[in-house]
Amino acid sequence: MPTIDEKRVYTDNTGTETVFVATGAGAVAVSVSDDLVGGFGIAHRCAARDVAAGGGTLAVAADEDVFRADLTAAGGAGADEGGDAATDAEAAEGALDFEATGFGPAAAVGFDGESLLAGDDEGRVARLDAGEKAGSEESGESGAGAWTDLGRVGGVRAADGPLVAAADGVYRVDDGLSHVGLDDARDVAGSEPLAATGTGLYKLGNGWMDVLDGEFEAVSARDGRAHAAGGGDLYARDDGGEWSREPLPVGGDVAAVTHGRGATYAVTDAGTFLVRLPGEEWRHQILGLRGVAAAAAV
Repeated sequence: MPTIDEKRVYTDNTGTETVFVATGAGAVAVSVSDDLVGGFGIAHRCAARDVAAGGGTLAVAADEDVFRADLTAAGGAGADEGGDAATDAEAAEGALDFEATGFGPAAAVGFDGESLLAGDDEGRVARLDAGEKAGSEESGESGAGAWTDLGRVGGVRAADGPLVAAADGVYRVDDGLSHVGLDDARDVAGSEPLAATGTGLYKLGNGWMDVLDGEFEAVSARDGRAHAAGGGDLYARDDGGEWSREPLPVGGDVAAVTHGRGATYAVTDAGTFLVRLPGEEWRHQILGLRGVAAAAAV
């Protein structure tokens, strides 16, 4: 079985997309060409709890701090055809330069436009606007003043777009934080909006409306596609708006789900990485990842 320390390449790096997975060993970069899994390796070693991409930046929430890397600076083999982002896992592993931001231990990160949001287990939510200088212990700068505190909520679980999922519900971010309902929120998809909670999956319409009952841990939506993980299973929304369980070719509980430009990605708690293109079957590769918490495609 391949491990994250091995560099197994199954395709070339032409037209690839990189999926970053938050694991106990760090942020792992997985290169995918269409629906074929290629090279993979640790892009940044830390106790990663969440990962998000936006505005050409990759952010990692870790027990140590919030780390960020400029995807547009990787260049070369690690850039896509437009040269705008690191898309080859092996290039990203060597080329991405992560900096500590001075937020402190974090549980979640997300992007609201180009602004980076972060939250911790104590309920602190803060924003780092695009272009703001980040501080770090290494540089001798605390970063205080770079992050703008937005308020306090229950323990933060996730952030996406203008929404934050917390132990006491879903919050909307503006100049501060506004509670917009629900309880025990585990994840949010800000583009829809959708919320995964301990009692069900909800969508925001005329108030929060029931989608699926049960305990849900993760939700992702992009370009009309939507998936959610609950009870160890993966659920998908079809073109008619109906949700149903998505059969997978492997066992294990689904721990993370995300969407790329065309493909859907899922990762199990046992470290199996799955990819599916529209109209195709799921393909998978065992990566040997442990402690999977989140995934983000760039």
